[in-house]
Amino acid sequence: MNTHFKSVIAAALMSCVMVTGAATAQGKSSKSKTPRCYDVQVQRPKQVKDQHKIAGTAIGAVAGGLLGNQVGGGNGKKLATAAGAVGGAFAGRKIQENQQNKTETVIERRCD
Repeated sequence: MNTHFKSVIAAALMSCVMVTGAATAQGKSSKSKTPRCYDVQVQRPKQVKDQHKIAGTAIGAVAGGLLGNQVGGGNGKKLATAAGAVGGAFAGRKIQENQQNKTETVIERRCD
């Protein structure tokens, strides 16, 4: 074979290799990136199961009534029991309301 012919074939082969390599590199860079994910702490309000605060009111009323019943005697005992029940109901409702207004920390996964 002619030396000139060999160098032409070699040059053609090198050109093909270079074009194929460039196309492969281009194809790799045009693909979408893998999403970058990370965890984030988020504050959320707690889910409220008893919106009307019935449980807190009822437990407070019973506890207040029992404490009020320990005070006084006769009609005073009845009045103290009633006042204790009303005060306890109010206090129990407020305690439950404060507990329901708290937030909870949750971990969320976010990806770009």
